[in-house]
Amino acid sequence: VQLQASGGGLVQAGGSLRLSCVASARTFNLDMGWFRQAPDKEREFVAAVTWSGGSTDYADPVKGRFTVFRDNAKNAVYLQMSSLKPEDTAVYYCAARLAMARRLDYGPLYDYWGQGTQVTVSS
Repeated sequence: VQLQASGGGLVQAGGSLRLSCVASARTFNLDMGWFRQAPDKEREFVAAVTWSGGSTDYADPVKGRFTVFRDNAKNAVYLQMSSLKPEDTAVYYCAARLAMARRLDYGPLYDYWGQGTQVTVSS
């Protein structure tokens, strides 16, 4: 499965962006998530959604500001980001794994990764 992320860019603090990730295969059986990596920092979990869309998980720093959702008819997952802060600046990666009843926030459980899209939030 190949993942293509897009939608990053430069935005002022307080602004919004929507990231998109389109898969090369059907996503009906894939949990899908977003991770990010800022310069000189470890990759960290941002948000994820189960294969059905019935369950989501968010990292504490983004709760209440970011929303993850999916459209299996389009083989896509999205990350709506609002009230952006300079500390949200990072390369954002989408990831996917075969659906499993395990935690969504653990990167090594994901098998497929996109190429990343840069999000820069200016103060």
